[in-house]
Amino acid sequence: MPLRSAARTNLVDLVIAQMESLITDGEWQVGEKIPAEPLLVEQLAVGRNTVREAVRALVHTGMLEPRQGDGTYVRADSDFGAAVQRRLRRAGVLEAYEVRACLERDAARYAAERRTSEDLATLRAALAERDAAWRSGNTAAFVDADMAFHRTVADAAHNSVLAELYGHLSDALRSTVQSVIGAPVPDSVRHQFAAHEAIVDAIEARDAAAAEAAVLAHIGEGMAALREQPLDGSDDDAGETGAVPGM
Repeated sequence: MPLRSAARTNLVDLVIAQMESLITDGEWQVGEKIPAEPLLVEQLAVGRNTVREAVRALVHTGMLEPRQGDGTYVRADSDFGAAVQRRLRRAGVLEAYEVRACLERDAARYAAERRTSEDLATLRAALAERDAAWRSGNTAAFVDADMAFHRTVADAAHNSVLAELYGHLSDALRSTVQSVIGAPVPDSVRHQFAAHEAIVDAIEARDAAAAEAAVLAHIGEGMAALREQPLDGSDDDAGETGAVPGM
């Protein structure tokens, strides 16, 4: 969606609305840098102060993030997603994982009941990609593949609200998931291939109870290992930097 000249009374609100649309519509992707201020001023045909106020408002909601000496980046694709991320940064890791367990349990149950043959093929491909990423030794690729697998399960549940909520949650947990690779836990806890395969097998068999049990076993193993790890600082610090066994 191209930027349009904003020529109404409340220019700041109009610019905010346009920027929000660019983000929610995917024109500005999460993690990407938005155009520099002079370019925004030119494209929107408004003053610098208007652009600055609009950017400041979106930074306040959490959708944008300024980086000193670099520019402004998209942090979340909705104000709801930004709110979820802010709340999770204040939560302890175990609290966040308990919420994740609830969402993944229901996602797996519904996926077992509602999955299509296309969903199953996508799940198998995601599982294989996750295993290949682990064997490659590429930490970033493994984290991405693990998150993609669980999002695929959520998508197979065919509940758009659940899928969106899980997407926001998993984005907020990315930094903590990354820390598992360096955590002093067995490889079996980090990888959990058998546990993830059990989830897919249960979904394929349309066994909702088995799918739910497989998720709870998988998350439970990670949470048990987490409780054994010493966490420095308060719960707030743990929510951002604590090691998170199990994915």
